[in-house]
Amino acid sequence: MNLTNKIAWFLILLSITSQSFSQVYSELNNKKKDTTEYKYILPIFGKKTHALGFDLPYSAGLSLNYLTQKSNIVISNVSVGFNNSELYNVDDLIRFNKTTATSNGLNIRPDLWIFPFLNVYGIFAQATTNTNVDVSVVIPRISGSEELFRIQTSPEFNTTTVGFGLTPTAGFFGGWIALDMNFTWTDVDAQENPVYAFVFDPRIGKTFNFKKPHRNISLWVGGFRVKVSRDTRGSLNFGEVLPIEEWEDKITNGQVKVGEAQIELDDWWDNLSPIQQSNPVNVAKREANQLKLNAASRVLNGAESALGTAENSSLQYTLDKKQETMWNFIVGSQFQLNKHWMIRAEYGYSSGREQFFGGLQYRFGL
Repeated sequence: MNLTNKIAWFLILLSITSQSFSQVYSELNNKKKDTTEYKYILPIFGKKTHALGFDLPYSAGLSLNYLTQKSNIVISNVSVGFNNSELYNVDDLIRFNKTTATSNGLNIRPDLWIFPFLNVYGIFAQATTNTNVDVSVVIPRISGSEELFRIQTSPEFNTTTVGFGLTPTAGFFGGWIALDMNFTWTDVDAQENPVYAFVFDPRIGKTFNFKKPHRNISLWVGGFRVKVSRDTRGSLNFGEVLPIEEWEDKITNGQVKVGEAQIELDDWWDNLSPIQQSNPVNVAKREANQLKLNAASRVLNGAESALGTAENSSLQYTLDKKQETMWNFIVGSQFQLNKHWMIRAEYGYSSGREQFFGGLQYRFGL
């Protein structure tokens, strides 16, 4: 046996107990040897695997899926600007109390079994995302900090996602393991660049056959890990966040409080003795508070000037973001009516993320 044949047979043996995955769960059943000729091009080594007596799933599929997900987001390194002006870092001035993103959408996934143990697929999705933001704008005071104002808003965006994925599979002790992973790029209305995400979701499960040929149900548990690109840039109209009149009130009130904090800081410093003023701790406190007050004043004045353009006023931003929880637990099932039709449902949960996935798939030979 030459090297090529050795490799081919090794790959076939690897797939013998494999459970088909990646949006399809058609079991490789070790049945009585079928003497009919395998007539499909894919998967590679499909003919040799079929000749060993294994019932391969149809090599091509198309699925329609619904996904809803709610995730807590951690935001940092925030800079803002107005009407495409200079950006100001505002990390010392804002406090994100809670940020939650909720997404609902549909995706289409065409897939192919390249090998009996490897499935690859494409992702094309449309979704609506709602981001619930609760943020406080604060300034330093001698005794601590003071909230200038609080913004609670829920802007809604339309998103379009494209990507691809692959799923290696293997069988063991009557069950199966699948290591699904995908790479996607999502275009969001309010952001300059597509958002890149990598998802890795290993699963372990078992398939139970019914008496009727090709009818079965699969059950599995596993994990779901998502990593989203940190850097985000975008632009919003002021009116998309809050009514213009409310912005004007908050900015005016903030400018008054910044002025009061400046007077308090100056009085505190002037009332210190020369020895106290030379104390490095007091010097550092004064300089730090002054820098923050200067930043608050610049940001508020910039926002006030931008609001003068009324409906054309805009806010530009850059920020880093990440999921509060990288991993969550998942449990799922798929019912296979026959080799053509399958229905799938999956639920995932952690302290920072909750998701549900449901789909219908049709398979055919290629």
